[in-house]
Amino acid sequence: MSTTTKGAPVSDTELSTDTELWQRSAAGDRGAFGELFERHVAAVWNHAYRLTASWAQAEDLTSSTFLLAWRKRGELRLVRDSARPCLYAVAGNLARTEFRSSTRFLRAVRRLPGEHVEADHADAVAGRVDDDRRTRRVLEVVRTLPRAERQAVELCLLGELSTADAAAVAGVAEVSIRSRLSRARARLRTLLEEEAR
Repeated sequence: MSTTTKGAPVSDTELSTDTELWQRSAAGDRGAFGELFERHVAAVWNHAYRLTASWAQAEDLTSSTFLLAWRKRGELRLVRDSARPCLYAVAGNLARTEFRSSTRFLRAVRRLPGEHVEADHADAVAGRVDDDRRTRRVLEVVRTLPRAERQAVELCLLGELSTADAAAVAGVAEVSIRSRLSRARARLRTLLEEEAR
């Protein structure tokens, strides 16, 4: 059944909550998962970009996030009827794994005699923008934080989730997330100030 809003038909899927769509997806409904994708793809791409500071990597990370979410749709749990915190957590985990893998690969390539890797054109374009360079540097510093603080930063500061939603994703009390954020901000401020000198 469909209703109309100002003459435009609105499908039942568009009226469904994330939880309803997720449950239908878990039962194999690709259309329901497609609606979740449409609702959250822009936010997940923005989060992926903030995690990677690369347009190309953000595209890849977004695709991987939704692919893994589809594969694990029966295991993943939503937070407060929203798929976004869960998707951000998946993206953060994938980004960390990719960062570790690419770091190992680049170290191996640098050891090869006379070889060098050509930069991706999208990365070269993005690298010319000052904000992108600053974002990359901040991400490098974020990666040096202890795991719990890094997760809080990725979810709350980069992902713009509330501390309550981040706590639900991390499985800790909200006060723990606030404490982690406070420590992380102090560390980041100190590290970035020292670098600016």
